[in-house]
Amino acid sequence: MTTGPDSPLRLREAWPWAAAGLALLVMLWLLAPILTPFVIGAGLAYLGDPVVDRLQRLRLSRTASVCLVFILLTLAGLLILLLVLPVLYTQLAMLLKRIPDALLWLQDSALPSLGLTLPDGVALDAEGLKTIVGKHWAQAGDVAATLWEQVSSNGTALLTTIANLVMVPIVSFYLLRDWDDLVAWIRDMIPPRMVPGVTALARETDDVLGSFIRGQLSVMVALGTFYSIGLMLVGLDLALVIGVGAGLVSFVPYLGTILGIAAALMAMFLQTGEWLPLVWVAMVFGIGQMLEGGVLTPILVGDKIGLHPVSVIFALMAGGQLFGFIGILVALPVAAVLAVLFRHAKRRWLASRVYQG
Repeated sequence: MTTGPDSPLRLREAWPWAAAGLALLVMLWLLAPILTPFVIGAGLAYLGDPVVDRLQRLRLSRTASVCLVFILLTLAGLLILLLVLPVLYTQLAMLLKRIPDALLWLQDSALPSLGLTLPDGVALDAEGLKTIVGKHWAQAGDVAATLWEQVSSNGTALLTTIANLVMVPIVSFYLLRDWDDLVAWIRDMIPPRMVPGVTALARETDDVLGSFIRGQLSVMVALGTFYSIGLMLVGLDLALVIGVGAGLVSFVPYLGTILGIAAALMAMFLQTGEWLPLVWVAMVFGIGQMLEGGVLTPILVGDKIGLHPVSVIFALMAGGQLFGFIGILVALPVAAVLAVLFRHAKRRWLASRVYQG
C-alpha cells in the first residue's frame, strides 16, 4: 500500500471520480426500463463490427459497409419471414382448432387416469364451456372490464414498447458506424499507466464474449433447425412451432429440451392417440441433447468461457430480479465478463504474499 505525504492528496483527487462512477451506476439502475433498445442496439453493433471491419478492408467506407450489412440483414429477415410465416401461421391455426380435442382428452382420459373428476354439470366440450360462461357471465364481464381498464391505463407502456422496437435498428446503425471511434474514446480515457493491463483484460474479455454470443446464437439456430426437421420426419404437425421454440429457449441449460419434449409429446398424443409415436419424439430430443452437449457446444461455444449451467441459471434469475427484462438480456454476457475478471483475480490471489504466506 502506497504511503507518504502525497497519499491524502491522491485520495482527495480520487474520491470525486469514485463518487461519479457510483452515481453513474445508480443512474443506469434507475433508467433500466428505457435502456432496452440501447442494450440490444449495442449488442447488434458488437456482433456486426467484425463484418464491417472486413468490408472496410475491401476499400469500402465505414458508412457504406454498415449500410451493406443492414441491407443484407433486412433481405435475409424478409426471406425468412416469407418462408417461415406461412407455415407458422398454418400450424398455429391447426393448434387452435385442436384445443377442443385437447379439452376433451383432458376431461375423458387425463383427469380420470389421475383419479380426478369434474364437478357435476361441468363439461369441457363446446356446450359445457358455453354453460360455464353463461353462469359466470357477470363475473366474466367484471374481469373483462378490469382488464380493459388496465390495458387503457397502460397505453403509454404499449407505445413505449413500439417505440423501443423502432429505435433498435436506429441505435444499432449509429453505434455500428461509430464503433471504432467509441472504442478509441474509451481507450483514451484510461490512465496511461493502466493501458497495458486494461488492454490485455479487454482483449481476453472480447475473445470470450464474442465466442460466447456468436457460439450460443449458432447453437440456438442449429438446435431449432434440428428439432423442427426431426419432428417433421416423425410426423408431428406442429413441428415448426415446437422446434423453433425449443431452440430459442435452449440458451437456458436443459430448459429448451424439457419444454420442447413436453409440448411435443402432448401434441403428438393429441394428434395420433397412440403411444409408439411418442417414442420417436423422445428420440428426437434425446439425440438433440447429445448433439448439443457433445458436438455443438464444444465446437461452437468452446470450453474457455467457463460458465457452469448453475451459474447460467443463477445469472438469468439475478438479472431478471434486479433489472427486469433488460437484466435477462445482459445476464449471460455480463456473467461471461465476470468469469474473465474472476480468473484474473484468482491468478493474482494465488501469486499474492497473503496466499503464499
